[in-house]
Amino acid sequence: MSRVLVTGGSSGLGAALVAQFVAQGHQVLRTDIGTTFDGDDGPYLRLDVRNPADWDAAVAWCDEHWGGLDILVNNAGIATGGRIDVETLDEWDRVVDINLMGVVRGCRAFTPVFKRQRSGYIANTASVAGLIHPPMMSSYNTVKAGVVALSETLSHELQPFGVTVSVICPSFFQTNLADSFQGADKTMESGARRLIEKSPRTADDIATVVLAGIAKKRFLIIPDRPARMAYLTKRWARPLYDRQMRKSAAKAHRRAEQAQQTHG
Repeated sequence: MSRVLVTGGSSGLGAALVAQFVAQGHQVLRTDIGTTFDGDDGPYLRLDVRNPADWDAAVAWCDEHWGGLDILVNNAGIATGGRIDVETLDEWDRVVDINLMGVVRGCRAFTPVFKRQRSGYIANTASVAGLIHPPMMSSYNTVKAGVVALSETLSHELQPFGVTVSVICPSFFQTNLADSFQGADKTMESGARRLIEKSPRTADDIATVVLAGIAKKRFLIIPDRPARMAYLTKRWARPLYDRQMRKSAAKAHRRAEQAQQTHG
């Protein structure tokens, strides 16, 4: 039985991961930005991934109640995106602070614990957008690629201490992630929201594959077929991948022009 901390654990993929870890008999600390959580599947701790003091409190909680930690799941994140000349710099600052630096803070907070134990596991939630880079998603692609790069770096850096690192890269699945959009590019937001809401995959579907990947200590966990196909196309059929990305850009451009004409 492992001791597990999950950030962003109150909804979406985080909640699904918590439920499946608990079902497998693990001890789980669910964390999120809310002050309380109404649930009966283990302890809850408020943790804003932007706040170093909250991370210090999480480390202290794990030391006091468990004497350490076995698995850290850096899952908290928001949705964002838009054309480079429409999305604001404030939006860039927000997504970098949460989606990238939130993961960095978590890794920094618990690495001393894992080094002291000579064991541990870090699973960072990125996205297939960290592996392939569709148009009109500059900020999201950038931070998720950063999470992939950070994870690969730490997989080598921390291996001598018995620490394993995985990075999770799903494509669109049904979740409340779209509710975190706060961007200026409403046309791009509506397109992403449609892809999320129409996906046949649920957070539980993704979580099942993620836990199997963690059990096998896989570095790169790509939990759904569309994400795997996109990744493999980029690696092995780059001309086809480039054509698909340019078609996607042209389609998005037409949609933006139509929206501008409509709202004139």
